[in-house]
Amino acid sequence: MSMSEIMTLSSSRELVAIVVALGIGLLIGLERERRKGEGPGRSPAGLRTFAVASLAGAISMLIGGKMLLAVVTAGVVVLTAIAYSRSRSDDPGLTSETALVLTVLLGGLATEHAALAAGVAVILTVLLAARPVLHGFVRSVLSEGELKDGLIFAAATLVVLPLLPDQPIGPFGALNLRSIWMLVVLMMAIGAAGHVAMRLLGARGGLAVSGFASGFVSSTATIGAMGARARKLPELAGAAAAGATLSTLATIVQLAAVLAATSVPAFKALLIPLLCAGGAAALYGAVFTVLGLRQTGSADLELGRAFSLPGALLLALTISVVLVLSAGLRQAFGEAGLVVSAAVAGLVDTHAPAAAAATLVASGKISTAEAVIPVLAALTANTISKIVVAWTSGGGSFAARLIPGLIVVVAAAWAGAFAPILAHAVFTY
Repeated sequence: MSMSEIMTLSSSRELVAIVVALGIGLLIGLERERRKGEGPGRSPAGLRTFAVASLAGAISMLIGGKMLLAVVTAGVVVLTAIAYSRSRSDDPGLTSETALVLTVLLGGLATEHAALAAGVAVILTVLLAARPVLHGFVRSVLSEGELKDGLIFAAATLVVLPLLPDQPIGPFGALNLRSIWMLVVLMMAIGAAGHVAMRLLGARGGLAVSGFASGFVSSTATIGAMGARARKLPELAGAAAAGATLSTLATIVQLAAVLAATSVPAFKALLIPLLCAGGAAALYGAVFTVLGLRQTGSADLELGRAFSLPGALLLALTISVVLVLSAGLRQAFGEAGLVVSAAVAGLVDTHAPAAAAATLVASGKISTAEAVIPVLAALTANTISKIVVAWTSGGGSFAARLIPGLIVVVAAAWAGAFAPILAHAVFTY
């Protein structure tokens, strides 16, 4: 071979593919070499085996294409099966064998998509190296209920969501099943995030952090739980009030996420009211958090499930009913009908009427300005429900601490909505 031919080969993509394939085999082989063990029960595949397997995949692809790659892969599968059947290990597993077959395929992939093959190889190596961490997490950290919740969330996201139609259906064309289910998935995800926060922080974060995290699942339920704790342990009434107030902050954060996911214009129209309400809740909760830190007593909370599946399904049903009701009332009475339906639905949940209003904005049936009042009406009605729950669950002492904060939050939201209008009127006058 002449020097010019060597230089041509050096600059060719075939050489690049072979180098990438060799790197893939060495990367995976290094990790497997450390875990192949010693003695009769050791794994037969190590550094050299994986490097050769990857090169075999690349060269077979370059010489004979996909057909030869399939033949080579089948040969590796046969050899791997023979080695597995002769293994003397008590628990041989299939990880190394599966990784070896995948390494052959990655070597072949490197000839056409080198960057993709290298990226997959890195991910595979990380998974192989993380075996102790993953096993410890599944066996020691992850509970049975959390595993079931994870499977439910995966099914809701990867199975149900893609199957739902993305078009208006139902009475008044008010329902979009995919949009509704997307909000259900969002609520489940936020609830799971709050559950993880409670798992990580526990009682060390105090009732304030636990209340904020639980608020992503249900602020009203959190207020009821905090009230019951305050009634049982009066010395923790201040800390419980902090957690209850911050659960309202979680509601506002969740409300903002729902609006942003449904209609960005509606989210922008309500951004100032939400910031004002969230700031008021954070400030009021911070005051009682500081006071609660000076109190003593147990602050453990039962974690429960990552999210409530019945609650998520109820949310989907509520959103559907509110959408149809809002569309019907709006058609019959105009904007006033939308406000009434949002307020009634807000007694149970804030997010459903907010999502309904934002959906109407996204579909062009109402303007962004027309969505502000219904959302604030729902927030106000929901606050009334929280006041009732606070009084009945925690008694007068707990309610006296919490109710002023809830009123301040709602007042701040309304002030944030009308302050720009008043300021404009004053300055223009």
